[in-house]
Amino acid sequence: MITHRSRAAALAAVLTAAALSLSACGSAGSTAKSGDTAPKAGTKEAKDATSAADLGGMDALIAAAKKEGKLHVITLPRDWANYGKIIDGFKAKYGLEVEEENPDGSSQDEINAITSRKGQDRAPDVVDLGSAFAIQAVKDGLLAPYKVANFAKVADTMKDPAGARVNDYGGYISIGCDAKKIPNCPKTFADLLKPEYKGKVALNGNPTKSGSAFGGVMAAALANGGALDNIQPGIDFFGKLKQSGNFNPVESTPATIEKGETPISIDWSYLNAGYTDQFKPKGIDWQVSIPVDGSYAQYYNQGVNKFAPHPAAARLWQEYLFSTEGQNLFLGGYANPSLFEAMKKDGTLDTAAAAKLPVIEKPFTVFPTPEQITAAKKVVTENWTKAIAG
Repeated sequence: MITHRSRAAALAAVLTAAALSLSACGSAGSTAKSGDTAPKAGTKEAKDATSAADLGGMDALIAAAKKEGKLHVITLPRDWANYGKIIDGFKAKYGLEVEEENPDGSSQDEINAITSRKGQDRAPDVVDLGSAFAIQAVKDGLLAPYKVANFAKVADTMKDPAGARVNDYGGYISIGCDAKKIPNCPKTFADLLKPEYKGKVALNGNPTKSGSAFGGVMAAALANGGALDNIQPGIDFFGKLKQSGNFNPVESTPATIEKGETPISIDWSYLNAGYTDQFKPKGIDWQVSIPVDGSYAQYYNQGVNKFAPHPAAARLWQEYLFSTEGQNLFLGGYANPSLFEAMKKDGTLDTAAAAKLPVIEKPFTVFPTPEQITAAKKVVTENWTKAIAG
């Protein structure tokens, strides 16, 4: 999120500070390997499988997924963390149809789709959720426990012990800015209150529904005397931004940025950094900064819908995302894959892509606990609307 390219090589490991600080992995995962050639007979149906081994190994899982024929995904923008290439890679590798729905939706939309379409073929098979929403989904029994082959390599602090939710990729909250429309791009949360940014500062969604917007409020809290267990200062900050006339209620998307509607966007680093590449041919000078006064990183969570209409395809998708190929594709989209350190150690990391990661001046190394996220989500739900009303 920055003048990220010139200094990125020195910071290939900086964005991974969060991963470095996490505890060593301890939970045992599936023993299935993609190279299994003679899988044993499975003992469970795909909807009940907690690992590929339950179906007889990866070959059996692949066969079951191909028999189902398709995978239904939801709220996966193709320009978000390289999901376009990830989806295309999955289709090319396994020959399954992938139905893509509501790419600009929110984490809450995913939860709503699970609950409202239970028993329907149009229900999502898998979800990609912000932490607050994933934790609640596990508590509500909406996600099926499943451990991919590389489950044991994911740090304990980045997953549910049973595998109902597992961090797959993450990034930092950043400030993106159209330098051709904004003479002096803001670099900190404090900057955003300056009069020159009237009507220009937007979020990627509503924090009561969007994981990225929720992250933006948490980062603002840290920049204004708050803490992981005190998000209210972040809500108050956006209230001040609203009162000053600087807050723009339009949800920031690539389309609104290109149209000039949201020239300053608070969003995840992998999105803003990706926009820099995307907009360059269109003449947009998109500059990105990770605010030193509100350094906050978070990972998204993968989960299998407990009632997935294509349960084998859902589990195969998880295996693909946590494979070396899938994790490197996330990295190619400027996201920090959860297996970064493990892949770095075994030599499978795409070092060229890692060298392009944004520079982080103040690494974020202490993640909120599930309890802190749940409490923060409650405060945001109760107070956000009244803070920006009027």
